[in-house]
Order: sequence, then structure tokens, then C-alpha cells
Amino acid sequence: MRHSNNKRKFGRVRKVKVALINSLACNLIVREKMKTTLPKAREIRPFIEKLITRAKKGDLATRRLMISKLGSRSREVKKLFEVIAPKYADKNGGYTRILKLGARTTDGAPMAIIELI
Repeated sequence: MRHSNNKRKFGRVRKVKVALINSLACNLIVREKMKTTLPKAREIRPFIEKLITRAKKGDLATRRLMISKLGSRSREVKKLFEVIAPKYADKNGGYTRILKLGARTTDGAPMAIIELI
């Protein structure tokens, strides 16, 4: 049975899929806007929104939790806490936007832009 199995697999084993999500999240934190496939954008959206919501708390325990979630990337964690979280201090969710672009010409994959609002 597939109860509570609603995540996408992307044709990868669990370790590689987690690394992909972490890499996409760090890329979005650094650039604040990126172009990717639509399923990847939809998969990263709840992950990044939970990170921003937790980062708004701003204490040491939360910072250590973010370091463990993002794979000890201190530059991204620092930007998340010092730049991104204060920007959304008065907002309760809805930090990202997904814009559909259409199909990629080579393989027809649906493309999208995910950005921080």
C-alpha cells in the first residue's frame, strides 16, 4: 500500500534524491530565482518554505537544524538567517512562486521558474 507515500522519486535512490533536493534548495537560497523542471520545482517548494519558516525563529538550535538539513553549507545558512528570514518576518507562508514556461525543446520536459517573492 502507498499510504503517506506522496513524494516524487525522480528515478533515483533515496540518498541521491535527498542530495538533489538539498542542492536545489541551496541554489534557490543563493540565487533567489532559478529555472528547473516543473516536478522538481513542485517538490522543492514545501521544503524551502519550511526552511524559511523555521529560520524566522532565529535561535541557535534552529540554525543547527538548518545546517543538518542543508548538509553543512554555512554560506547558504547564513544568508537564510540574515537576509531571507528577516525579509519575510511579517508574512505567514507563501514565500515562493512557480511560473510555468512550457516544454523543453530537447525532451519535452515541462519547465518552470521558481523564485522567492
